[in-house]
Amino acid sequence: MKSYRFEELSPEGLEELCRRNPVADPERMETCRTIFDDVSRLGDEAVGKYTRRFDGVALPDHRVSRQEFSSAAEGISNLAVKALERAAQNIQTFHAAQQVFEGPVKVEPGVRCWRENRAIDSVGLYVPGGNAVLPSTVLMLGIPARLAGCREICLCVPPRKDGRISAEVLVAAQITGISKVFKIGGAQAIAALALGTETVPKVDKIVGPGNRWVQTAKLMAVLEGVAIDMVAGPTEVLVVADDSASPELIASDLISQAEHGGDSRAILVSTSKEILEEVSQKVESQVQDLPRRDFAVEALAGSFFIQVPSMEEAFEFANRYAPEHLILHLEGPEKWVEKVQSAGSVFLGPWSPEVAGDYASGTNHTLPTSGLARAFSGVSLDTFVKKITFQELTQKGLRELAPTLETLAALEGLEGHGRAVRARLKQRDN
Repeated sequence: MKSYRFEELSPEGLEELCRRNPVADPERMETCRTIFDDVSRLGDEAVGKYTRRFDGVALPDHRVSRQEFSSAAEGISNLAVKALERAAQNIQTFHAAQQVFEGPVKVEPGVRCWRENRAIDSVGLYVPGGNAVLPSTVLMLGIPARLAGCREICLCVPPRKDGRISAEVLVAAQITGISKVFKIGGAQAIAALALGTETVPKVDKIVGPGNRWVQTAKLMAVLEGVAIDMVAGPTEVLVVADDSASPELIASDLISQAEHGGDSRAILVSTSKEILEEVSQKVESQVQDLPRRDFAVEALAGSFFIQVPSMEEAFEFANRYAPEHLILHLEGPEKWVEKVQSAGSVFLGPWSPEVAGDYASGTNHTLPTSGLARAFSGVSLDTFVKKITFQELTQKGLRELAPTLETLAALEGLEGHGRAVRARLKQRDN
């Protein structure tokens, strides 16, 4: 891992360190455009063609059958089922608390406004299949969608070479209450959800992580009038540590993120030169016997350490980087919480590993990456609802507000607006 000193970095150097994972690639966008055009014209036939090309498997039917669902639990251990059920319970508990009713606001006498939630009617969830099995992502997406009350929830997962989806993913879908599961991955899955085919319903919103092809396709979906959660890139973690931290634990946190894939990023920011040096040694040691060592080594080669003069600079950089995951290996980490302005999810102290949020602490692990945490939040109940505003004016309330309304209508040159007010006042006078 590369190493830098904060005070020696120019503004341009800092900006370069914070820049990562561009999605906009003309060639990739053109390919995705072709896939969308084909799916629009040919529906399931096009989906099948691209599944054969990209996933190397020919499927007579992309939808998971009842038989596949019913036999899924036989393919995993009872221990795994119980772990998924416990994670699901914690995720449900945390997200259910987000069901907040906003009462009406009396703006002024006779003018009452309020806001109500309505579930998005149909949503498409995407769970990557690539080089890992991710039943936890099914829970993270499906549970808040169900709590929100979405009428139709569809799940797309890339098929394996044997034409099936892992039993773990199907069991997670059952726990979540999702019955419409499709063996489709990549850009063709996003196109199918955005446009609809003979088999896959067209949805109103697409949610979930994926590689650059998936994220580019999600941008295409927006052009088709379909909402998305965010354009998320490869996973990342940033650790802020002082000299009270354990190098062993920090190294384990960095590696746990790096093993996701070669384009993952693991960053350590510390005031202590000794901590940086010891962590470097621990990382080198811990990665040796890692089953996914090749992925981790590639990711660590693109990751880095930064030594900072003080915690003020540490949080200045952390907020600028806006990491997906932020871990505070600090003495009394709670006193630094107010310094965090931009991060997807934050983990406080030595007993809060990022893996807890990945699986079962209850918070959502579908989070903004690539600096999007400066403006985006992670997936939550709000991801699956629309917020509709209402207002009710009494006759007296409208009469009191009328001069303001008419003045502003005239200011903007919209005579019809002013007439809509005056017509009501005239009706009352009559």
